[in-house]
Amino acid sequence: MTPMLQLGSVLHSKGFSITMVHTKLNSPDPSNHPEFEFLPLFDNFLAIDASANFTTFLEALNDNCKMQLQDHLAQKIREGRDDEMITIIHDNIMYFAEEVANNLNLPSIVLRSSSASYELVPELHPLRYKDLPFNRTSTEVATEMLALSERIRTPSAIIWNTMEYLEYSALTQLRQRYQVPIFAVGPLSKMVRCPSTSFLKEDTNCISWLDKQAPRSVIYVSLGSLATMDKTELAETAWGLANSNQPFLWVVRPGSVCGSVWIEFFPEGFTEEIRGRGLVLKWAPQKQVLAHSAVGGFWSHCGWNSTLESISEGIPMICRPVMGDQCVNSRYLSSVWRIGLELEHLERKVIESAIRRLLVDDEGKEMRQRAIHMKEKAKHSLCNGGSSFKFLNDLVEFLLIQTRL
Repeated sequence: MTPMLQLGSVLHSKGFSITMVHTKLNSPDPSNHPEFEFLPLFDNFLAIDASANFTTFLEALNDNCKMQLQDHLAQKIREGRDDEMITIIHDNIMYFAEEVANNLNLPSIVLRSSSASYELVPELHPLRYKDLPFNRTSTEVATEMLALSERIRTPSAIIWNTMEYLEYSALTQLRQRYQVPIFAVGPLSKMVRCPSTSFLKEDTNCISWLDKQAPRSVIYVSLGSLATMDKTELAETAWGLANSNQPFLWVVRPGSVCGSVWIEFFPEGFTEEIRGRGLVLKWAPQKQVLAHSAVGGFWSHCGWNSTLESISEGIPMICRPVMGDQCVNSRYLSSVWRIGLELEHLERKVIESAIRRLLVDDEGKEMRQRAIHMKEKAKHSLCNGGSSFKFLNDLVEFLLIQTRL
């Protein structure tokens, strides 16, 4: 949802009118985007078998939404002006949108919100078996997920939230595979000043706390909006942070610790131990945090949005992937781009060591220099003459051509 809303803001700034079609599951807040029209689809979520696996759930979600979108667009076409043309841009797992586009003879474009390297390409290097997207699922589920991803067959083009310099090899192979235009227009988070896309309330008080910390001294810890941990992992994380003797900003989502409401499972004595040098909160304004001069490292699950935001601000990372593309991103951060440390085990000594390596040791200083260099390249890609700047202009021209066909 985040990159889709960001892309909508980018295209709106270029003169396009935007209708955001979404399921009621994870609905965005229309008041944050008054420039958009919003069309909620009745996804009948509660009627979907709760015991179904992920692919069955997605198939049901797609089936439930297809005819609603088709009926809405058919009516819009009947009532619209002759010079008003529609292009559908959709997420890759909402494949029903391409079927609707084909039925109504409309162009469809896929927005890929993962890294380009996440796509399975012929050469495995630098990935190991444990880095593969489906290594933590059964062979049956992996096969089903791959089949689901192939439901999209005839897109007019693909938009990728990445940068050409960052994933040149993967993008080159993907262009050969798909034989349609691929526009690498990332990072979308830096292209426009977009309102918050967070589904959780952000605690902005942490910025004043960061203002009091020394430059590049704070480790920011946030494992995304889905990951969970048990009480043992919580205790090891807590004591690892405390024993590092570095200031930290730790996001602990309510309910993210199995069986908890919030932080009642913190180990005894932890709160007293970290008073004055550690701040725990429910959710943070991540883009602001990563852009703050006090932040020296980001301990992340390595989702692609977080990865791009960290690269864009020149912040090296501690990588603790949980699922899917996070494992691929972690491997590239640590092995290819060399701005990340893999955290193999959630043990306090391992955590303490990783934090100090990143924030204190020479190894971390070298990583930070590489991260700052990548930040400058990302910044250049968005400027006139940069690759993302060019691809965005090419995308705008492509959309205008589609309206004239």
